[in-house]
Amino acid sequence: MVWLIGCKGMLGSEIVRQFENGDIAFVGTDRDVDITDRGALQRFADAHEGITWIINCSAYTAVDKAEDEEAAAAALNDTGAANIAREAKRIGAKMIHISTDYVFDGSGSSPYTEDMPLSPIGVYGKTKAAGEQAVQESGCEWYIFRTAWLYGYDGRNFVYTMIQLMNSRDRITVVHDQRGSPTFAADLARCIVMTVLAAANGQAIPQGVYHCTDLGEITWFDFACEIYRIGREKGKITNECRIEPCTTDEYPTRARRPAYSVLSKAKIQKALHTILPDWKESLRAFISSPLFSLK
Repeated sequence: MVWLIGCKGMLGSEIVRQFENGDIAFVGTDRDVDITDRGALQRFADAHEGITWIINCSAYTAVDKAEDEEAAAAALNDTGAANIAREAKRIGAKMIHISTDYVFDGSGSSPYTEDMPLSPIGVYGKTKAAGEQAVQESGCEWYIFRTAWLYGYDGRNFVYTMIQLMNSRDRITVVHDQRGSPTFAADLARCIVMTVLAAANGQAIPQGVYHCTDLGEITWFDFACEIYRIGREKGKITNECRIEPCTTDEYPTRARRPAYSVLSKAKIQKALHTILPDWKESLRAFISSPLFSLK
């Protein structure tokens, strides 16, 4: 049985959907079990026999707010991750932990591989890097999935925000000097589910860090333009809106963003014997789905 922590978040909700569709036994928790409380985790685990995997989708993800709420970010991203990993060790479960491209500073110019040194530039990235280290040092069997630019059906994300803005404004500006790879939550969830099933079938992938995003390398401006094109085609955007590029300096934020955060997907694709989809293909699937909702 799988214990899915953070089951109501954007990624967690998608994993729930795929678990239910695949008839995979799981139990989900969200804020009802406080991951910063080691005792709460232990009590839950003891009340549910047969947990063989723990998937941690919980995190403090408010990148800008984290600059002013470092303790809160560290409590979830570092202490919480450490507590879950120690609990996985105690009960003999494998752990999948979700991390981020923000553990890199973005000064590179070619896709980051899993073995490159970490160099986070903000509180969010630093607390996620600390959480990664805690998981690796816990003694449990661990898998860390780093992802980036995540969007999905449940919760706020860039795609929903852009479509709402494009429907209400005649002009928006989007940064064009930050490069990365979007990730449809369903694609990341599929790789996580494949990892669990591989172990169940006696074909477990090696413990380690894996990068998992959709294929392609674009800017936020490129992303916004494609959202507009598909949104208009699918009737999700009924307003004419002009999209204009701007620099990061022209759109300041509380936290610095990595200028380049493309992650190499070679390792995960080889391990799972799969090819991740192109970002445009997944964006079209997302906007075209009956699950798409701007509520």
